[in-house]
Amino acid sequence: MASLEDLEARVTVLEEQMRHTRQDAAAARVLAGTADRDVSEFKQTLNGHTQVLNAMRETQIEHGQDIQALKTEVGSLRADMTSGFTKVNISMEKIVKLLQQVIDKH
Repeated sequence: MASLEDLEARVTVLEEQMRHTRQDAAAARVLAGTADRDVSEFKQTLNGHTQVLNAMRETQIEHGQDIQALKTEVGSLRADMTSGFTKVNISMEKIVKLLQQVIDKH
């Protein structure tokens, strides 16, 4: 009978271990669920940040294109202005010569 008592004691110990194991498994499931939610929230946040960065990149590209167009326009305006001043200077020289001729005649 000692063998039957030993077997009953071992079964009792195993039952207690199974109860603890089930509790541990339940706790692990809760932790896994929480971790899954945390990871899901992190992914959503990361996706949001990625979308913001992509939008900023597009904006920077557009701004770069706008700046390049502005540089081209300013360069063209500078050339027009230089040409205009050159024409004004030539005209001023002609006026000065004509005035000088009028002055010399009197």
